[in-house]
Amino acid sequence: MAEGYIQGLFAQRIGGETFGKETKIYKFERIKRAKREAMERNPGVELLDFGVGEPDEVAPEIAIETLRAECARPENRGYADNGIHELKEACARYMERVFGVGDIDPEREVIHSIGSKPALAMLPDAFINPGDCVLMTVPGYPVIATHTEWNGGRTVRLELREERGFLPDLDSIGDDDLRDAKLLYLNYPNNPTGANATVDFFKKVVDFARRNSIVVVHDAAYSAINFDSKPLSFLSVDGAKDVGVEIHSFSKAFNMTGWRLAFLVGNENIIKAFAHVKDNYDSGQFIAIQKAGIRALEHPEFTERLVEKYRRRLSLLVDALREAGFSADMPGGSFYLYVRAPKGAGKVEFDSAESASEYLIKEALISTVPWDDAGSYLRFSATFSAQNEDDEERIAEEAGRRLKRLNLRF
Repeated sequence: MAEGYIQGLFAQRIGGETFGKETKIYKFERIKRAKREAMERNPGVELLDFGVGEPDEVAPEIAIETLRAECARPENRGYADNGIHELKEACARYMERVFGVGDIDPEREVIHSIGSKPALAMLPDAFINPGDCVLMTVPGYPVIATHTEWNGGRTVRLELREERGFLPDLDSIGDDDLRDAKLLYLNYPNNPTGANATVDFFKKVVDFARRNSIVVVHDAAYSAINFDSKPLSFLSVDGAKDVGVEIHSFSKAFNMTGWRLAFLVGNENIIKAFAHVKDNYDSGQFIAIQKAGIRALEHPEFTERLVEKYRRRLSLLVDALREAGFSADMPGGSFYLYVRAPKGAGKVEFDSAESASEYLIKEALISTVPWDDAGSYLRFSATFSAQNEDDEERIAEEAGRRLKRLNLRF
């Protein structure tokens, strides 16, 4: 059979001969199955889905209208390669207006990407040889770690612990790991913890990177969604541009998740290396989408309205969760609440956040995302579907009632 020899040709990086034959069920598949089962057992009962990690509304109308107009223009039909200059200029202006980061050279220090996920996937190609390592915060977004390993490198997990404000302990990294490390991946405001970085922490990161000759990759997907203060960019710290780059996404700040647009900004050499790798992967995002992105960047007040919406929703969730026994506090940024998972409900014991999450789905039709990487936690997202502010209150109150009925133990 053809299937027989094809099965033997798969690359080891994706599993080799065992590719597609694994029986392990990953957490997101478990969640999907538990949701289907719960809805089948409880027809007509509303599933309260706090697990969705993407905006529940559409992009700014001005971006949508710009796309409508620009997609019909013949001059926009061709390959964009490494991006149009107008977008690079708009990115530089945005960095100064929103984050106070000036002195960005649009041509040499900015480049677009077809979403931030491909950017994280491509950066290891520019830096990682077999034996090199990436310092990676966990829990977190695993893409840069996956591609590091595909390049023959390894990852060193830096656990984000509550007692440290969910900031990594850079002083705990061993000498052998520091010797092999080329990249340090950070993400603030953080997914899933909602924690913010501080100026002092970023200063420490710059010093750490210089002393150890490490490139900093700051995934700033949620950077504009900040509840503590003015949005903070890693590049606002002196010397940051000498050691790293920041990745900004249109997905979270402008509800443009499916549009697949992001930009990298920072060190010229890193941008140049990324551009070289990118040239061998894609031919750029559709120019009409880039032009729509420019219009979005010109209106950061859209993000400011989103921040108020998420602040309101998260506050409602904090109150509801506290009533049910959770230790919940407002996050510093992002649209997530990260709370310790219950240890049981009634006579039922939970051995992990994953088992707690499944129980909440099956017994209360409440969906969350579990994390067991550095302690057992549940992530509640404020991007749940709601028709208006009254509906937001109703959903939060209903979640609180359902959770209280479970008699959760912590």
